[in-house]
Amino acid sequence: MSVQEYLDKHLLSRRIEDAVNAAVRAKTSDPVLFISNHMRKSVPSVITKVKARQILDSRGIPTVEVDLHTNKGMFRASAPSGASSGMYEAIELRDGEKGTYLGNGVNRAVKNINEKIAVALVGMDPTLQSQIDQVMIDLDKTENKSELGANAILAVSMAACRAGAAEKEVPLHKHIADLSGQTSMLLPVPVFTLISGGKHAGNNLAIQEIMILPVGSKTFEEALQMGCETYHHLKAVITEIHGAHGCNVGENGGFTPNISSLRDGLDLVQKAIGRTGYNEKIKIAIGVAATEFCIGTKYDLDFKNPNKAGQNFKSGHDMIDMYKELCADYPIVSIEDPFDREDWEHVKYFSSLGICQVVGDDLLMSNPKRIKRAIQENACNAILLKVNQIGTVTEAIEVVKMAKDAQWGIVISQRSGETEDSFISDLSVGLATSQIKAGAPCRGERLAKYNQLLRIEEELGDQAVYIGEKWRN
Repeated sequence: MSVQEYLDKHLLSRRIEDAVNAAVRAKTSDPVLFISNHMRKSVPSVITKVKARQILDSRGIPTVEVDLHTNKGMFRASAPSGASSGMYEAIELRDGEKGTYLGNGVNRAVKNINEKIAVALVGMDPTLQSQIDQVMIDLDKTENKSELGANAILAVSMAACRAGAAEKEVPLHKHIADLSGQTSMLLPVPVFTLISGGKHAGNNLAIQEIMILPVGSKTFEEALQMGCETYHHLKAVITEIHGAHGCNVGENGGFTPNISSLRDGLDLVQKAIGRTGYNEKIKIAIGVAATEFCIGTKYDLDFKNPNKAGQNFKSGHDMIDMYKELCADYPIVSIEDPFDREDWEHVKYFSSLGICQVVGDDLLMSNPKRIKRAIQENACNAILLKVNQIGTVTEAIEVVKMAKDAQWGIVISQRSGETEDSFISDLSVGLATSQIKAGAPCRGERLAKYNQLLRIEEELGDQAVYIGEKWRN
């Protein structure tokens, strides 16, 4: 083939002429770079390669990382993983070989990406997020993504979302807003973990975590400052009362003083807030995770205490009385999973009292069917959205739309097994959710999310809106 035939076949003469004319009109000082970029933009991007590998999460447990390539570059994402799991969430695929990572390897999920998903996606337009996700769902053929693995599907879905943003030459949060039809973007209130208990810590505290919300700040940057200062004051308070050993941290970065009483923990946090001087600007939330200590229809708040004399069971009504007293005595504005995931009766009654935000986590498992039931029965008024429990970006967007239509609060959440991937920060801004829960202002995998929100706020400039005191609206 002659040079002229090659030029004619690929229409290169016309494309090069257009690029040169554009460079002249732009009066660029670097025409070669300008023409190169112009030519690159003129070629529609497609997925050219998908490559997965096994990496470790923040607990030292394997998870899936994906590099998705287009002719615009390489885009990486990794799937988080949680300590709590249930029958209603998408299933992450693990190898089960006890001699390797205690059975927690993800080589099967990696293989599914490299040998099945990659073949199906090569050649697709990365901006077509819903089509990409649907191809993987159809390829899996199960309701809970157990064939390919939710960890495999999610990592690819997030990487494709980043590639789609790059193709459109917009930030990731803007691309997510476009995908969801969201016209305004908001910086969420950060929900900082200060004290860890439950499955996330080795102390005797039954409930999973005590958190704070700096709702009185004017910007996200100020909210992060408030959270960090409170965290460090709490460290000093715990050291004074329990000694330095009480300042060890749990999986989410919260301190783990050896307390068994929820009130003791709340008192510590109140003292720390008092030392900051922010007082009315900071509110408290508790993550109960009551499913972990529910036995039958009773709740054992001493289940972790090795020195307990007997089983100190509370009924559902006892728990309601306890929550009412705590909300009266402390500035608690949000309670997550106050009852067992199947205790619909008590969570519905407690929500009807309107005392605080009632967040469904184990109750909902980010499952659309459970969410629909909870909306119909007024079982809670907020959702804790964990993207790995649903499995794709598209499905996460659909769940958020359901929650917004019901006028619920939306908390985008981390998992106990996290990576340095900050995807949920952009997701929270792009979907204009009211809150983001990324753990303590401590540990790199947690700070990756908060630091990304700082960058987004800076990038948005005058258009940045921090939801602050309007977080419930």
